[in-house]
Amino acid sequence: MVNSPLEPVTAPLNRVGDEVLPLLARLVFAGVLLMYFWNSGLTKVGDGIFGIFTPGSGAYVQIFPKAMEAVGYDISQLNFFHWAVVVSGTIAEFVLPFFIIVGLLTRLAALGMIGFIVVQSLTDLYGHGGIAHEGTLGAWFDGPSDALIMDQRALWMLCLLILVFKGAGALSLDRAIFRQG
Repeated sequence: MVNSPLEPVTAPLNRVGDEVLPLLARLVFAGVLLMYFWNSGLTKVGDGIFGIFTPGSGAYVQIFPKAMEAVGYDISQLNFFHWAVVVSGTIAEFVLPFFIIVGLLTRLAALGMIGFIVVQSLTDLYGHGGIAHEGTLGAWFDGPSDALIMDQRALWMLCLLILVFKGAGALSLDRAIFRQG
């Protein structure tokens, strides 16, 4: 392996980057997406202390728009599968962001959020007809950077991929609990 003449400069940058990038990714996630997902989760929770297990009709409309339309927006006509997906999705909207913020099981939580965003995007495009709405899908390399799906969610995924590949970084519960060395 050939060492670069710049290695005395790049090696410390690499070490600092391994600590700082994940911390910054978690900070950006907290600043940009935490309240987005928590507020979205709150729209799905039913009444009472166990409301997370009795989601309202809005939860089903958000997650299963075509199924709800097919049953005339009557939740009682949906089955256990629908309930389980809505409840687990709602729990994920609270738990996964929390785990990312505190840096607990960060790689797994970031992978879960990536899966969540993929399902969310597909639901937006196909379930809610996002493809039909001009500008929702967007396109890369087109100039504007404000499309909800291709542009914004690609940046969300990049932030989460940093956590998948680098872990939680400094100042995390992962570091405190699973300290190596």
